[in-house]
Amino acid sequence: MEEPGQIKRALLDASAGAISGGISRTVTSPLDVIKIRFQVQLEPTSSWALLRGDLSGSSKYTGMSQATKDILREEGLPGFWRGNVPALLMVMPYTAIQFAVLHKLKTFASGSSKTVDHLSISPYLSYISGGLAGCAATVGSYPFDLLRTILASQGEPKVYPTMRSALFDIISTRGFRGLYAGLSPTLVEIVPYAGLQFGTYDTFKRWAMTWNWSRSFNTSSTTDHSLSSFQLFICGLAAGTCAKLVCHPLDVVKKRFQIEGLQRHPKYGARVDHRAYKNMFDALQRILQSEGWHGLYKGIVPSTIKAAPAGAVTFVAYEFTSDWLESILS
Repeated sequence: MEEPGQIKRALLDASAGAISGGISRTVTSPLDVIKIRFQVQLEPTSSWALLRGDLSGSSKYTGMSQATKDILREEGLPGFWRGNVPALLMVMPYTAIQFAVLHKLKTFASGSSKTVDHLSISPYLSYISGGLAGCAATVGSYPFDLLRTILASQGEPKVYPTMRSALFDIISTRGFRGLYAGLSPTLVEIVPYAGLQFGTYDTFKRWAMTWNWSRSFNTSSTTDHSLSSFQLFICGLAAGTCAKLVCHPLDVVKKRFQIEGLQRHPKYGARVDHRAYKNMFDALQRILQSEGWHGLYKGIVPSTIKAAPAGAVTFVAYEFTSDWLESILS
């Protein structure tokens, strides 16, 4: 049985992770909705691609500005937060599990439960710990991610008016396995994504602390070498950007699996038929053949714009929430 201190630490990490994830998710929801609309659109998502004649037919969304205006005009301001409830139900347990498992793994690797000592572990262990934590969090929260994607991509008129109706329809038509459609590419994506995000975040934090130390050494200052909130924000911003740029194609594949067979209005473009892709590799190949390299990076602009501040807000909120909870519980 675990010591009370370890249980309290796990609850603290889980609570701080859930709060930080919820804040980040709500702030960046509009960008996520636009990103999902781009990713599930089979037609080109840029005016330049249309002019080249990559695909015949018109496209619903052809750019960030145009997509923003169309969603605002057709669905109003609430349209940018469509699917945010299941997204919160997904991201809060996700970040709770992720940070709790991450802290446990780093404690095991460093031999200390103190967060400051976790920076002493090798960069390789930081990447591995992040990847494993992301894996555990994904499996625990995936059905809510699926529901979020379906609700955010359906447009108007709504196929599913509520999360409950979507849940029961998926179970009745696809069974409980349907709630985990696209899990394979998600797990393949999340290991490098979470590994890169947490690994690069730790790396950037080490660099920033070294820079603080060298600056204070050169000026003979005795000030604290700890990172400011702005430095934490920049580290999180850089970590989120790096991870998203590398792993975006797998996120596109995941979204296609999640919306297979969704009977949304034809004005939103071609539909992804049920069982359109045999597996993850088949999906990558088919998207590449029919949509080109551009198809694998649909939604990369709003995705990167969203991922950078989302990562920054999550890490900063976690650091401050964790410190605050620790101060009131100790």
